[in-house]
Amino acid sequence: MKNTFPKNFIWGAATSAYQIEGAAAEDGKGPSIWDAFCQIPGKVAKNEHGNIACDHYHRIEEDVALLKNLGVKAYRFSIAWSRILPNGRVKKINHKGIDFYNKLIDALIAADIQPWVTLYHWDLPLALQMEENGWLGENISDLFADYADICFKHFGDRVKNWITINEAWVVAILGYGQGVFAPGKISNTAPYKAGHHVLLAHAKAVNIFRKKYFPIHGGKIGITNNCDWREPLMDKQADKDAAQRALEFFFAWFTDPVFKGDYPKVMKDRLGEKLPQFSAEEKALLKGSSDFIGLNHYTTMYASDASGITQDGPIYGNGGISEDQNVNLSVDKNWKRTSMNWAVVPWGCKNLLLWIADRYDNPDIYITENGCSYNDQLVDGACEDNNRVDFIQTYLAACKEAIDQGVNLKGYFIWSLMDNFEWASGYEKRFGIHFVDFETLERTPKASAKWYGKFIKNEVT
Repeated sequence: MKNTFPKNFIWGAATSAYQIEGAAAEDGKGPSIWDAFCQIPGKVAKNEHGNIACDHYHRIEEDVALLKNLGVKAYRFSIAWSRILPNGRVKKINHKGIDFYNKLIDALIAADIQPWVTLYHWDLPLALQMEENGWLGENISDLFADYADICFKHFGDRVKNWITINEAWVVAILGYGQGVFAPGKISNTAPYKAGHHVLLAHAKAVNIFRKKYFPIHGGKIGITNNCDWREPLMDKQADKDAAQRALEFFFAWFTDPVFKGDYPKVMKDRLGEKLPQFSAEEKALLKGSSDFIGLNHYTTMYASDASGITQDGPIYGNGGISEDQNVNLSVDKNWKRTSMNWAVVPWGCKNLLLWIADRYDNPDIYITENGCSYNDQLVDGACEDNNRVDFIQTYLAACKEAIDQGVNLKGYFIWSLMDNFEWASGYEKRFGIHFVDFETLERTPKASAKWYGKFIKNEVT
């Protein structure tokens, strides 16, 4: 597969703070909700945690060298809120945390790699969970905006690409609905309130950026939302409507407000008072608050209408709370699966890109995460992850088809630069293109890293 992407296309790799940094209580860092969640027996596979993770905190030079060797021109990483503000509040700034991110940003720029900074990738300061009720608290969006202001102030002279929130859907549904991610709340109403506050946090942070820092430093700012494609199971209107409903409850939930100023009509109609309302002022603040769409995409499922189907208790599908949608989700038994049991369906990626372009008037889109987990092993110092090479090739081919059909896809970030702490799955699930030995912490390029690097450099024929 030859690289025929546009010349200015952004090639990158991505990670997040809690998954790779380690140094969980070092140099003044405060605890996060994930530090606490990992202490609850049974919440994380093998009761593992991110105390050391990949020890990226002490290995900046080594990891920037991995990126430079790959040939990527962009690196997406997140800042740990509690490393900058140990209690989550600006009254106590941890300057050693700021020093760490300055060191990383400077190393990236010296290597001719653009830093793409995510302000929030799920690791809320524990103090704010305990004192403010986390994302359910009425003050949380203002506290996030204060934190964002600190980051813009200290890093904005060099960081030109900002992402406010990573996967608000995960924060809301997995953290406050299913309870499988920190802070572990289980509710069928709390996700909508948490998601509401996440959106307001995004809007307030963007407002500060545009008014206070953009005139000085310039740059772009947006939000990254995750979505799997939903294909109608049958060629009938009920299933087509179900697929559309599922996409709106999943992606449009957090994208419509920032592009259109309000929630999708189907959500307002079906949820009623369960869905909070934005004031006129909040709608104005939200609308147009993203310079681009960040998309994290991994898999595809079939959607069918579930009206009239009875079930014992609520079912939580990975597109939102299923009983609110009346959608059944399924997969083709012939589709290949990853070790996360996610189906490998490249055409779903193209279809989703086309759907997004159509719904939001063809905005700039960056795929800020795409990748796969397999049971990789190191054999004689090498990892031949050919299934991942095939995954990347086929998904990139689907991306190129979308571009050829007019989609403004501007960049692609592979998830992930290296194997890391995969949240509730611990260290068993390996998404990296570099193999990490979690005893020695040695990094080894997999076959996928070698292929991706050659592809970026246009050395693949």
